[in-house]
Amino acid sequence: MADHYSSFEPKGTRWLLQRITAGFLVVVLAFHFMLLHFVNHAGDITFLGTQARMSQVGYFLTMVSFLIAGAFHGVNGVYNALVNQGLDGTQKTVVKWLLVAAGALLIAQGIRVATAMTGLF
Repeated sequence: MADHYSSFEPKGTRWLLQRITAGFLVVVLAFHFMLLHFVNHAGDITFLGTQARMSQVGYFLTMVSFLIAGAFHGVNGVYNALVNQGLDGTQKTVVKWLLVAAGALLIAQGIRVATAMTGLF
């Protein structure tokens, strides 16, 4: 049997954050599906309804947290998958910073859209 290898340092910070964000994402995704696919059906979702939900501080903070957790979880997962496939040296450093930049841009744009959806700005 092959040895198990993971680029995650066991019990390290990134290892822990990957698991915490996974749990958070499962819970918030369930909330999202329940609210926007079962309570309100897709045909009932309107811009004004979205604006009303996003103007509630708790909902806004939940969705921004969902965005940040999802971006981190995805970027961290992709990075570690590439490292597990043998990425190292300069390529590893370049990929790491490209993924950090992509994640930061995704979060910035997501917060910009979420803020615009509040209707307050």
